[in-house]
Amino acid sequence: MSTTIQSDLRVAEKQSTLTELRNKGFVPAVVYGYKTDATSISVSERDLIKTLRVTGRNGVMQLLLGEDKLNVVLNDYQADALKGTITHADFLEIDMAEELEVSVQINLVGESVGEKDGGIVQQPNWEIDIKVKPSDIPETFDIDITELNIGETITVADIREKSKYEILSEDDFALVTVTAPRSEEELEALDEVTEEASAEPEVIGEKEEE
Repeated sequence: MSTTIQSDLRVAEKQSTLTELRNKGFVPAVVYGYKTDATSISVSERDLIKTLRVTGRNGVMQLLLGEDKLNVVLNDYQADALKGTITHADFLEIDMAEELEVSVQINLVGESVGEKDGGIVQQPNWEIDIKVKPSDIPETFDIDITELNIGETITVADIREKSKYEILSEDDFALVTVTAPRSEEELEALDEVTEEASAEPEVIGEKEEE
């Protein structure tokens, strides 16, 4: 599948014009960066979504702008929460020889010792910040948790020296932890709180019928 997107120049438009553009299946956007001043464009939403399925959120795509072919990443976007459509996109033109700062999704690999003993695996953070060349951006940042016991936590400090990427997140940035299973008493207390919260509230101010 192609990772090239056709774009069209556009001028500053009224909100009604932008709405009409979106209704036709296009996304108002802007491209800026390496050798390009901020330029207003529009792209096909369908083509953008299809391309992102190939490249991933941080992947490099090529944007056709007139006779120019720009290497870009999707720097930011806005979406309609109800319709699930993309309403605006920011493309950043990049120099393929220069490293980028990107946020990459954390992927936990393996089953931890603590989980096998009944512990609960928790992930305090879902992304990690790294610096990497555009051609080397990974789809996910894998973390092996097989040796993690109950009560233990993996932080950036634990993996920084072993990582092949330059990690920008702080040393105390927690990546994954295994907590002890809840006791019967804690589960019973949680059930009581849930029952109280779901109980029908007392109606105040009504008098009993005589």
